[in-house]
Parts: sequence; structure tokens; C-alpha cells
Amino acid sequence: MLNPFVSRLARNGLMALLIACAAVSADAQELPKVRIFATGGTISGYASDRDLQYAYKAGSIPPDKLLADLPEAAKVADLSYEEIAETGSGGINTQILLKLAKQINAWLARPDTAGAVVTHGTATMEETTYFLNLVIHSDKPVVVVGAMRPFTSISRDGPFNLYNAIRVAADPEARKNGVMILLNEEIQAARDVTKTNTERVNTFDTRDLGPIGFADEDRIVFYRRLLYRHTYKSEFDVDNLTDLPKVDICYGYQEGDRACIDGVVAAGAKGVVLDDSSPGNRAAVKDARTKGVVFAQSDRKGSGRVLNSPNDVASGVVTADNLNAQKSRMLLRLALTKTSDPKEIQRMFEEY
Repeated sequence: MLNPFVSRLARNGLMALLIACAAVSADAQELPKVRIFATGGTISGYASDRDLQYAYKAGSIPPDKLLADLPEAAKVADLSYEEIAETGSGGINTQILLKLAKQINAWLARPDTAGAVVTHGTATMEETTYFLNLVIHSDKPVVVVGAMRPFTSISRDGPFNLYNAIRVAADPEARKNGVMILLNEEIQAARDVTKTNTERVNTFDTRDLGPIGFADEDRIVFYRRLLYRHTYKSEFDVDNLTDLPKVDICYGYQEGDRACIDGVVAAGAKGVVLDDSSPGNRAAVKDARTKGVVFAQSDRKGSGRVLNSPNDVASGVVTADNLNAQKSRMLLRLALTKTSDPKEIQRMFEEY
């Protein structure tokens, strides 16, 4: 039989433990709920040696290990995760995009959630981010994050990027900014940002407009709001879709003939994005338009607008404003789920 004093200490200790556990549980309930949607990429890449920056396998580290390596994040948000895919960004396809969008929409529709984070490879990150910007139906923040160095690297950038992405997703001030990309402490708007370098950590840049904010040590700061339509104001809905129309890109260059346009149309393209112009474009566009194919004129320069000229209007070609070709493709695919009228699609390119 225990000494009454020892027994009392034990009871007091148990009570203290229960109180502490209740406090921890209460703290967890008070933290904003953020879910990680993992798709793979360099941020979860594994290499056999720590000095290997490029010889790695993307999507090798599961989201639970990413979070276990980042205990500081548990002080910022009540975290959960869902694995959507385990691939490099070149492996992202329509089925993954639709699944990702539907799962994020379901999560954000819950009244008790604060935001979402998507881990993703950087090569096609801007395409996924802009797609989500058009189909997420919530004003809650969605932050897409990646890394330029694998998880196993000596000087990996992934954990800090992920930590900051969670901070932004948990921040009420981040609402109504659409889907964002976060790397290198910079918060970039989905529509405007592009990858500009194959290997540097400051690769993502918004050339014409700059970042919308920064994830600084003391706080998250935003300096501008977006005027174009996105997320909670978007007319696009993928909830009941299982596929999207086929849209391809044809690159413009000196002496380029019509082979690219003819080839993708023959392969079933319902839309084509022209990334600048080639000599053979005009006749090929005219012939394809008679088959109902919709064209959008983008530009390969990397910044600046494509103006809505009378010639384009007369030929039925939609102008892409300052959207690059890969983002124009995403918008055109969604536009074609609603209409094939160039005038109506032009309206969409001007609003989104």
C-alpha cells in the first residue's frame, strides 16, 4: 500500500499531467487548421549523398516526414496532410489537377479550416497554381510551395519554404489573395509569377508587377491586392468534370511552318496557344478555325501584354494579355468547358 503522502503526490502529478494535456489539446484546437496537399517535387526529393543537388528522385519523402522534420510548424497551425501524388512536376496531369482541386475545395468548404498548402515541383508549378487560382471556390489562402534543392541536400531550402507557406496559409490577412506561390520568403500571385532560372533559389519572379508580399521573420506582410477575378469570384467549376479539353502550344520562330498547328489539330486539339508567331501560322489558323479550333495568341518574351488588335479580332484569335503560353493553355482549357465563342473567351482572358 502506498504511503498517503506518496499517493497524494501521485494524484497531484496525474492531475497536473491531465491539466497539461488539456492545455495542449486546447491550444491545438485554437490554432488555425491547415492541410498539406502533397504532390511530390524536389521539396520531397531524395539523393544518395548530401552534396547532390540534381541527382535525386522527386516525391520520395512522404508528407508526414516533411512535417516531422519541421516541429516549429506545429506551433503555427493545427496541421494535417493528404498525399495526392508522388511525382516530379513534369508528371502532373489532368487527373491529378482535378483531384487536387476537388480535395482542396472540399477542405476549404469546411467552416473550421483556415487554409491549404500544396507541395509541388517547381518546373510546372506556375501552371498548377494558376489552374487552382481559376477553380478554387474559397477566399481562404492556398499556398503552393516547393524547393530548388532536394530534402537531403546540405543547404536545402524546402523546410524553410514549407514553414513560411504554412504561416501564410494560417494568416487571416492572406485571405482574398487567390492562390499564391511561396519560395525564398516571397509571396507571389498565381497569375503573375513565373519560373525564371533553372537552379537558383530566387527563381520565381513577377517581372511586371513584383511580389504581393513577404514572409518575414516578424510577420507576414502584404503590399497590394489583386483586381482581376480569381478563386471565390471565378465562374469555372470542375466539381463534376473528369477531363478537360485538349489544348496544345505551338512555339513561334523564324522559318516556322504550319506543321505544329496541323499536327496538334490532327491529334485532337480543341484549342491552340500560339507562343509568338511563325510564318506558317496564318494559313494554318484559318484552316483550323473552320474546324472549330480556338486560338489564343501569347508571346515568348516573358513580360508585357499582347494587345487586342483588329487583325486578331478579324481572324478569331483570342489575345492572351500578359499571360504566358503555359498559363494561357490552362485558361483556354477551362474556357472551352463553357464555350467555343472567341468573343466570350476573349472576355475571360481580360477578366482572369
